Amino acid sequence: MHVLFVIDPLPGLKAWKDSSVAIMRSLAARGHAFSFATMGDLFIDQGRVRVAATAMRLRADADWHGHDWWTQDASVRECDLSAFDAVLMRKDPPFDMEYVYATHLFDYAAAQGARVFNAGSAIRNHPEKLAITEFAEYTAPTLVSRDMARLRAFHAQHGDVIVKPLDGMGGSGIFRMRPDEANLGSILETLTELGTRTIMAQRYIPEITQGDKRILIIGGEPVPFTLARIPLAGETRGNLAAGGRGVARPLSSRDQELARAVGARLAGRGLLLIGLDVIGDYITEINVTSPTCFVEITEQTGFDVAGRFVDALELAVVT
Repeated sequence: MHVLFVIDPLPGLKAWKDSSVAIMRSLAARGHAFSFATMGDLFIDQGRVRVAATAMRLRADADWHGHDWWTQDASVRECDLSAFDAVLMRKDPPFDMEYVYATHLFDYAAAQGARVFNAGSAIRNHPEKLAITEFAEYTAPTLVSRDMARLRAFHAQHGDVIVKPLDGMGGSGIFRMRPDEANLGSILETLTELGTRTIMAQRYIPEITQGDKRILIIGGEPVPFTLARIPLAGETRGNLAAGGRGVARPLSSRDQELARAVGARLAGRGLLLIGLDVIGDYITEINVTSPTCFVEITEQTGFDVAGRFVDALELAVVT
């Protein structure tokens, strides 16, 4: 199997903890080949979706904390996206218009025989924060709006509220507004850009102190361990990018219930990999772009998350 990774530039990856690199390592261990490209390497020529891809290999003596963990061919190969057995979209957000255009190219390529995971339409149709609204029975009270009066009323009703942009990642742009929030107006004006930008407001979930749990769903089935990302003292955000500490734990019965509900409802929509974010008993995000936490779960539990993903990928490619 030859797999194409559409990914951020390799020198910027932290190979020792990067989930995409973990997938590469699992593929290499099974004898599969892989290449890489950035979103800018995708193009359409005479109606065919093509890519300027570079073959790569992992060094046998790689220092995963260093910058020389791979080698690559000197030449670039231009070919149809359908020439690869599988295409993995592993580009991190932001989910801007370039990202949206890439999802359309993936859809066109799929019509030409390419196997893309996650599928372009699936990524585009399941924005990571908005997608939870399909599962309102499993979420804390949530409002999506840019109307200042409506957002103020939501805060007045629930008292302790989290507000965040719809296109943020890694905890960026998240604010907690307590009942006596003196900067309420300023926060809402900033996030909504004076009422011109839609945001999300959610009732604060106090169980965040026990961790913002990342549950991975692969091929419709949950990985049996979650990574609870525990906030720093005095911090609201548990994201690892915001300094959170990751602690792997077995899924609780409620975690399993949530994961199976999401996995069952989203089955068949082209989502091979889902990263479900759960605080307490509530779903807070459904991540479908490039879900992470493979390495942290594997190192702490011994469960081979990347291996499970490659199992599912191999099965998806032949079916």
